[in-house]
Amino acid sequence: MASTSKDNAPISVQDENTPDELEPGACPESILNPTDSFEEFASEMSSSLQERNALTTKSSTISEIQSEIGEEKDAQMKTTKSADDLQSKDGSISASASSSNLTEENGDDTDNAPENYLHSPELINKEKHVFILSSAGKPIYSRYGNEDKLAGLCGVIQALVSVVEEQNQDILRSITTKDCKAVFLVKGPLILVAVSKSNESETQLVLQLTYAFNQIVSVLTLTQLNRIFEQRRNYDLRRLLSGAERLIDHLLIFMEKDPAFLLGAVRCLPLPEKARENITNAITTTCHKIRDLVFAIMIAGNQLITLVRMKKYTLHPSDIHLLFNLVRSSESFKTAESWTPICLPKFDATGFLHGHVSYIAEDCQACLLLLTVQRDAFFPLSQAKHTIAEKMRRSNCLVAINDALNRHRDLPTTNPLKHIGIPEIRHFMYKCKSTAQLFTSDPISLDRLQDYRMRHKEGGDIVEKPIKKLSDIDYVRNYRQFCSQIHCTSIPAKLIFRSNAQDTILAWVTNGFELYVTFDALMEKDQVIKAVDRLLWWIKKEEQRIFIMNAPTF
Repeated sequence: MASTSKDNAPISVQDENTPDELEPGACPESILNPTDSFEEFASEMSSSLQERNALTTKSSTISEIQSEIGEEKDAQMKTTKSADDLQSKDGSISASASSSNLTEENGDDTDNAPENYLHSPELINKEKHVFILSSAGKPIYSRYGNEDKLAGLCGVIQALVSVVEEQNQDILRSITTKDCKAVFLVKGPLILVAVSKSNESETQLVLQLTYAFNQIVSVLTLTQLNRIFEQRRNYDLRRLLSGAERLIDHLLIFMEKDPAFLLGAVRCLPLPEKARENITNAITTTCHKIRDLVFAIMIAGNQLITLVRMKKYTLHPSDIHLLFNLVRSSESFKTAESWTPICLPKFDATGFLHGHVSYIAEDCQACLLLLTVQRDAFFPLSQAKHTIAEKMRRSNCLVAINDALNRHRDLPTTNPLKHIGIPEIRHFMYKCKSTAQLFTSDPISLDRLQDYRMRHKEGGDIVEKPIKKLSDIDYVRNYRQFCSQIHCTSIPAKLIFRSNAQDTILAWVTNGFELYVTFDALMEKDQVIKAVDRLLWWIKKEEQRIFIMNAPTF
């Protein structure tokens, strides 16, 4: 490592002796498609006008599966999906109209002129805005405020994008001012804009806008979205997205809190190896004869428990994140078995999978998603779910899941990372790159810091200093600038080390993993090296518990 920096300027170096062979969490075959999301979004930002505006659809994976299992008659089903079918997703999307929601939220402010509304507290006091509009300037979604009152602003946005395209044959990518930045993303018939005062980079904002676009595609499919605007350029898309706004709302909040989005990975629920094996076996032995079942996914607490898949097919982390968001945004799954069409944009943006979604039992917080290409398979999948639940109960897997979800309650408040044996570490994030799986320490309290860090002198007297409690979201905010430097496409950093009076942070990327660690303040580099070695050794030792180390198939 380079010499220690005691100021706020990080030091970036390339360590030629990186131990690439040490890769905790690696396994011969991954359940996820481990693509580099930052490279993907950087490419998105540099794409040409023609590439950006022409949203071409790839060959249909769903049709391929249907052909393989001898169900060619269903191959055209995705193209005949009607608006009525899309509106019937009551199990996962609220049926309330967006216009009535906006009226209830904002009241009848007809006295306010549109130009005054743009200066209202509900808009100007927000750290970040997200706007979605059609290429014709029709408002579709706003994270805050009333879309109808933002029609004029959407018109300005559309005009800015059009002027740049017409005059320069280029794409408007961003506008930066003294205190904020606006990032633009044109995806086919939609224009997405993020206006942010946060420390997020342009690439990170493009990532969030892409997720918002994919959330819309997951409700409509890309085929349906393109067809709508080919037929009517001025179509008000809110008619079809009625109730889906809350999915986008939850997703934007979710992305700010969960570091998995930042790193393009999926968090797995730490479980004893035998418990995870029993859960997987319960699924495979029950579902191996259901020929049209593509994925069986069990999740809990925004973490993956297991994923069993049809041979040859994997899921992208971003598709898993959309499934997490769907489950956490829909209370109805807790009370009833639901049958809902789900489009996974990275898997196949052209059509729907059909999902049986329900919690595994009333006394367990795990949710099971059985995804198939067959639209009328509710009853056999319902029976399979009950069989799986019974097998899991007999092998005590339900108790193991609940214990794992509640494990943070058992951590000592004075030293939450004592079980790792590295007390100087406040927080860490570790990503295995080959499997796109992420492990982070639990949100912690800093009341374990040394007495000299908790006290300070005033007039010669020792006075208690207020304890500052941080959570994952606080650490994600602290790590953003380091992730941006690590993933910079022009001059990517291999190693970043910063030490000052507040904390010491290390960001390290190798061929096998990414590691972000926050230590106590003013740590020397030799201490950091020793602590990182111990941390990597501990993760390797615990990898069977904290990662999914195989790729089971039906």
